[in-house]
Amino acid sequence: MPLQVRSRALNMSDCNRTMEDVKTLFQSTWINREDPRDKRKLYDAWADTYEQDCTMMNYRAPQLAADFLSEHFSGNPEEALVLDVACGSGWVAKKMAELGFKNFEGVDGSQGMLDLAAKTGLYKDLRLALLGPEPLPAQPGVFDVVILVGALYAGSAPVSVVRELCNAAKPGGFICMMRANHRGELNAKYTEDLKRELQLMEEEGLWTPVGTKQVDRYIEFPLLDTKGAEDPQDLFVDGTVYLYKKSIV
Repeated sequence: MPLQVRSRALNMSDCNRTMEDVKTLFQSTWINREDPRDKRKLYDAWADTYEQDCTMMNYRAPQLAADFLSEHFSGNPEEALVLDVACGSGWVAKKMAELGFKNFEGVDGSQGMLDLAAKTGLYKDLRLALLGPEPLPAQPGVFDVVILVGALYAGSAPVSVVRELCNAAKPGGFICMMRANHRGELNAKYTEDLKRELQLMEEEGLWTPVGTKQVDRYIEFPLLDTKGAEDPQDLFVDGTVYLYKKSIV
């Protein structure tokens, strides 16, 4: 995507922002295979309007993930220590807080996003790290819940990060991951690699599956022109939420 197009979308004031501007930004994050440090700069610049833009795109992942986790969580949410990976602006933590969770630590690759997350007042600790190029900065084996929403796709967090999520959870802890079912050849390969890794970790005895759920209308499909879509469902991307429990032994 041309840099000037993306820059225009980032620099539009709130009152002049259009759906096409917002879709330009989402398309940029989904299809560009740029250096992760350049993507960090994009999210730093995007932070102030990120939640507003996600709302315009009918982004439902934070609520869907929080609800699915809450339905299956067997402990006391008020006492649970939660690691929110790729926490962004803190949206997932806010949804989890509505369901009784109170203790959060967060990790994200964008300082701009971490600054917003800090303003929520929900996090005891926030750390800057790019998933993949940098190790997950979390103490191993201590978290009751490790949650990651939205970053598992080609060009973002590598499949290998799921082992780091599992490592951070305490024995018997929950690992919740939610992702969009992105389209295209690269994302199809990523999905197959992810499924293979999840299954391999299960066979290795690292965790056991609690549940997997397919959800409709995860987010609107960020194409600049969707007027030709014949099926309304083509305007949306569906998603998948995975929930695992770390093995005690």
